[in-house]
Amino acid sequence: MQSQPQHITLKQLQQQIKSAVEQALPLPVWVVAEVAELKVNYSGHCYLELVEKSEPKRGGSSVPTAQARAVIWRSQWAMIAPYFKSRTGSELEVGMKILAKVLVSYHELYGLSLQISDIDPNYTLGEVERQKQITIAQLQADGVWDMNRELELPYLVQRIAVVSSAAAAGYRDFMNELREGGYAFRCDLYDAVVQGAAAEESICAALDEVALKQEQYDAVVLIRGGGSASDLSCFNSYRLCSYVAQFPLPVLTGIGHDKDTSVADMVAHTPLKTPTAVAAWLVERMARMEGWLEEMMVQLASLATARTKSEELRLERLMAELKLQAATYCQRSEAQMKLMLEQLQSLVARRLEKEKNRLEVAQRSVEALSPQRIMQLGFAVVRSGGRLLKSVEDAQAGELIEIELKDGAIKARIE
Repeated sequence: MQSQPQHITLKQLQQQIKSAVEQALPLPVWVVAEVAELKVNYSGHCYLELVEKSEPKRGGSSVPTAQARAVIWRSQWAMIAPYFKSRTGSELEVGMKILAKVLVSYHELYGLSLQISDIDPNYTLGEVERQKQITIAQLQADGVWDMNRELELPYLVQRIAVVSSAAAAGYRDFMNELREGGYAFRCDLYDAVVQGAAAEESICAALDEVALKQEQYDAVVLIRGGGSASDLSCFNSYRLCSYVAQFPLPVLTGIGHDKDTSVADMVAHTPLKTPTAVAAWLVERMARMEGWLEEMMVQLASLATARTKSEELRLERLMAELKLQAATYCQRSEAQMKLMLEQLQSLVARRLEKEKNRLEVAQRSVEALSPQRIMQLGFAVVRSGGRLLKSVEDAQAGELIEIELKDGAIKARIE
């Protein structure tokens, strides 16, 4: 019969692990980790899930590489929580990277856990700034840092896409300020989560919706009310800031913090401190444009009046010049007509004289060649039956003829 191998019980195994862990790490150590879960029990104890994640690739996401449960007992939580908030301006919450002083413990039933006795708020603040600087460097390396600021903002910004939470007080303040301004703004709300772990994805999705209708808007307003540094951490994320930097419409931000400037503010076309400040800026811009238009109207009216007066004077001058020129032209034309008339009369007189002389010459020629003149020279005109006889061949013997002489006519018969 085969004998059973030597063995220990599960509890004995757990006790050996517990002893090994406590002997290996008998003193507290400072550990860097990210808060993945956090819950304050009704008893006052704070239970956490800590993780370490891989460095995300550009445009990708990080994945956990280590994980551990942790607890802050009630007595220590009562001191750590208010101190952390006073130094960082925000509650300890999910998503934060912390530097915690932990004592490693192992329990036979609950396994490995970390007992947190202190948290260094300066590390968390430094980590936020480090992530912010990483985002800035990455955006500059991508060449998109100035893209949104280089877009031209229309003179009249009236059609506005608002990315905010419908329930946020900042959104209500923004709309109230616009209404009190008295100008006709058209604002379409693209509802988004603006705080917490879901904020980045929600805001990017809202911006995607706006981009599909970009021709309907003059600008995008990204607003949320005030909050702690951790509340506003999404506005330092690379993905969201890259969206803002490359957005096809000018982006106006009013993220509601006075101490620090987020990366989203840095890459936006026009950063302003609060939602109310954004609305006031839009109203003031409209007022400036209205004032400019009124000034242009006054200048236009003044220029029109001056131009009309100038044209009236020019017309009067032209009319006077026209009258003078007309009078001068009439006088010159009248003198020319008189001269032409005199020249015509002279020409007519010379022509008449010439024709008279020609007629006299012709008359003398006619008179010199007239039958009476010829007959005075001894010639006669012979007719037979009214027919003029020009040749001997035309005469017939015995024919009665009439002979016309210079002083009368005689009749004869041809033999």
